[in-house]
Amino acid sequence: MLEIKDLSKAFGNKQALTDIDLSVPEGVIFGLLGPNGAGKTTLIRIINQIIEADKGEIFLEGQKISPADIRKIGYLPEERGLYKKMKVWDQLIYFARLKGLSLDEAKSRVNHWMDKLEIASWKSKKIEDLSKGMAQKIQFIATIIHEPRLLILDEPFSGFDPVNAEIIKNEIIGLKNKGTTIILSTHRMESVELLCDRVAMINQSRKILDGPIREVKNSFKPEIFEVTLADIQEGLPLEFGAVEIAPGEWHFKTSLNGGTPNQLLSKFMSLGQVTQFDEVKPTMEEIFIHQVKSAENG
Repeated sequence: MLEIKDLSKAFGNKQALTDIDLSVPEGVIFGLLGPNGAGKTTLIRIINQIIEADKGEIFLEGQKISPADIRKIGYLPEERGLYKKMKVWDQLIYFARLKGLSLDEAKSRVNHWMDKLEIASWKSKKIEDLSKGMAQKIQFIATIIHEPRLLILDEPFSGFDPVNAEIIKNEIIGLKNKGTTIILSTHRMESVELLCDRVAMINQSRKILDGPIREVKNSFKPEIFEVTLADIQEGLPLEFGAVEIAPGEWHFKTSLNGGTPNQLLSKFMSLGQVTQFDEVKPTMEEIFIHQVKSAENG
């Protein structure tokens, strides 16, 4: 869906992006990660043709991106862009028309989404009279009203309570299931774990990580297993720094030490009844922190 080749951008002496290569497959949710100031927003603005790159190329659906492609893209910026004095209905019709919809189609789609998100009663309200979460729903509808092929969401859950965050999460999944390609930029790593198929991380203007989320997590796993044993034979020496968590039940945390998971499991089975055998895998938050700190330490 989207291919970025050798993209760089500087603002004066500040290098915002350096030689970025990214490939976003069609129909996936792609997590774009990085600390504040890493270059994510600059990259998103270049994709949206808000600013130009100093060098590099962007291809959308195999063709070099052009101004006409903006109608294929939906962009929810972190800093929202609604007109506070406009009424909700007028605002959504306006954005739909800007994206090329006829008036009749715009009205039909706005009614559809307002009914779906159960906000039809807000039609005559001004944006300035809405809560942050309510306004965020309006911004979300404005972003997807033209059914974009590529949807870019920058912190889409900001301002939502857990109930409404769940509603928007389900809508994002629904859009993906219908074939929309989604780039999700967020600091909420639990959302990345739950939603993303692939991730890339930018830090200090450079890409430092890229791949399917499963492969990324596997590449950082420490090969440590947590094991719980019961019915240990009396007098049998306990190894691996065992901790008794209940009478006759012991918990271990141990590495493979060059062996295989099957060999480790066999060893524990010889000691007693195995009631838990789980590999410890890093969370995306742990990977994020590790990568950022590694870059800071050079």
